[in-house]
Amino acid sequence: MPMTSVPAPVPPKAILFDLDDTLWPIAPVIAAAEILLHDWLATHAPRVAQQFSIEALRRHRLELLDEQPHFHGNLIELRRAGLLTAFAAAGEDAVLVDEAVRQFLAARNRVTPYDDVLPGLAWMRQRLLVGSISNGNADLEIIGLAQHFRISIAASEFGVAKPDASIFLAGCQALGVAPHEAVYVGDDLYFDVTGAQDAGMRAVWMNRRGSDAHLAAGVRPDAICANFDELLLWLQAQLEE
Repeated sequence: MPMTSVPAPVPPKAILFDLDDTLWPIAPVIAAAEILLHDWLATHAPRVAQQFSIEALRRHRLELLDEQPHFHGNLIELRRAGLLTAFAAAGEDAVLVDEAVRQFLAARNRVTPYDDVLPGLAWMRQRLLVGSISNGNADLEIIGLAQHFRISIAASEFGVAKPDASIFLAGCQALGVAPHEAVYVGDDLYFDVTGAQDAGMRAVWMNRRGSDAHLAAGVRPDAICANFDELLLWLQAQLEE
């Protein structure tokens, strides 16, 4: 349930982040991972690769997501479900699906943070408790960024996805702060900004693309930043209040 009253802003004690498209661009990573997966299928499950193109597999996943929106909280299970259907349709042995998913996940975690992210996280670690809340499948240990985060919550493990307020509240609780003492930063107006604000947090829209979509959506982020340099300036002002 959205909170009806929010305490007056205080200097933040914690900051939590979305991951994909906030700390690194994800579209080229997913595209490369899907090519790698399809190449793997061509070798190990050729009837699947012959019957289903990358685009056909993608369309099928979107159809599954429309039919079963709970998959928003576990996108890798959505991919697994799509592959299971494709394997069954092509007459391939479904025992290979787990390895196919592992192949995809390994490639999916080959992300490259935006240039401003590592210096920004280093600055924040000196001043704030830092955490992450994500609906995606990024593994911060594999990526090499885990040391920057006190806590990391994945919707697939938590059982509830953004924008549900409970996952944001769980992040605050894990860091030992009240929601009004925390800031959430993400690139999505609905899942990140609205979700965090409904939980009583301040929300920063990381708008690296320069979109003005918030105007049409009627969303009012507490701040809009094009990069981490702008985020650090905004945080500095908040900390000096």
